[in-house]
Amino acid sequence: MSIFRRKAIADLQAEAAGEHGLKRALGPLNLTLLGIGAIIGTGIFVLTGTVAAQNAGPAVVLSFVLAGTASIFAALCYSEFAALVPIAGSAYTYGYATLGEVFAWIIGWDLVLEYALSATTVAIGWSGYVVSFLNHIGIPIPAQFSAAAGTQVVMADGATVTAVFNLPAVLIVVLVTALLVRGVQESARVNNIVVFIKVGVVLLFILFAWRAIDPANWQPFIPANTGSREHFGVSGIVAGAGIVFFAYIGFDAVSTAAQEAKNPQRDMPFGIIASLLICTLLYIVVSAIATGVVPYQQLDVPDPIAKVADAAGLGWMTRLIELGAIAGLSSVILVQLMGQARVFWSMANDGLLPPVVNRIHPTFRTPWITQIVLGVLVAIPAGFLSVREAASLVSIGTLLAFVIVCAAVLLLRIREPGLHRPFKTPLVWFTAPAGILCCLYLMYFLPWRTWERLLIWLAIGLAIYVLYGMRKSKLAARSNP
Repeated sequence: MSIFRRKAIADLQAEAAGEHGLKRALGPLNLTLLGIGAIIGTGIFVLTGTVAAQNAGPAVVLSFVLAGTASIFAALCYSEFAALVPIAGSAYTYGYATLGEVFAWIIGWDLVLEYALSATTVAIGWSGYVVSFLNHIGIPIPAQFSAAAGTQVVMADGATVTAVFNLPAVLIVVLVTALLVRGVQESARVNNIVVFIKVGVVLLFILFAWRAIDPANWQPFIPANTGSREHFGVSGIVAGAGIVFFAYIGFDAVSTAAQEAKNPQRDMPFGIIASLLICTLLYIVVSAIATGVVPYQQLDVPDPIAKVADAAGLGWMTRLIELGAIAGLSSVILVQLMGQARVFWSMANDGLLPPVVNRIHPTFRTPWITQIVLGVLVAIPAGFLSVREAASLVSIGTLLAFVIVCAAVLLLRIREPGLHRPFKTPLVWFTAPAGILCCLYLMYFLPWRTWERLLIWLAIGLAIYVLYGMRKSKLAARSNP
């Protein structure tokens, strides 16, 4: 049994064209908004503050530029694959077609870490804004049930309370899971409405808050390094880019919806690239305004953009921003949970996971069992982790997936140069290596404890593959009838 056995591109294309149980309901606007829905979230509403305060200072703008550049290289490679093999599974499927089954498993298992913990991270950020909004309208949430376990929460009277559990974060995961079980078209409609709301709120923030910028807050633009690689200086900017890279995984989620797209060969590249470019521009502008209005040292709070709006004297708009953040973060959770279920669905289709995983609901035509199990697995850590711990793990998982996809594009160009490619990565011999090097560079600057957790996670995944997937995969059955 070869662990490097591959799926033929022709077989994948036939599978994409055939009847697969999932409903084709998404057009180019849906896919673009799906990407924006996933990208604009914790990165802009939460990580802007924590990375400025702990890593880069006002140069958090450069962290977003660096992360966005690496993302654009990877997005162009993703677009080629998404048009060539329009099938659910994202990087997992691309790896199966080019690098072999064991690499496909590693990517798929890595995507579990990426999507599940991404939803966890965003749920934690959502909780921070909900608690702030409810407090402002006179509905306080007990501090013990509004933050990660062990977090010291300072009360209005100066007293300190130790948090036990983050209840709002758990509740939003449960609600979004229920919506996803109901159906992808209904989920896409909700996502479209929410995306228009949160983009509108972000644009209003930009329009009014820039007037309160004090250029003195940008000095020094790159604070001196404190002696730790992660804290300020040029190395702090790179470390910050590794963390905010978490904010860019939305375009990856677009590719997981390939089998629910009406015209995937045309619409998938459009949705991936358009959503990434729009969101990168918004990230850069918002982070510049935030650090210009409020000194970066004061931005390490659960709701930094609301704090900036308060400092800018926007009054009523602060509550509107909180509502926009709440709606926006909800849509990110929706897209990430949807993407994770589709990756599991593809892995089960290939025999690498038990058949129950890809069972489709007879009425809703969604992978409902997988969606419910994932909802539970995401909700539990959302109640106990901090936003920074979860975001670092998501970033390293995302970067690893991007490295493999960029390498796979090059390998397929060598192996099968004559394939009809509806979309070709421009300057592929520059773009793909640049994507690999940028992602590896950002991975290098992530904390060692994040590497340790990634390696432990991958070791668990490989054990599952050896004990189950390697013997049960459909390719194994085909080669050993």
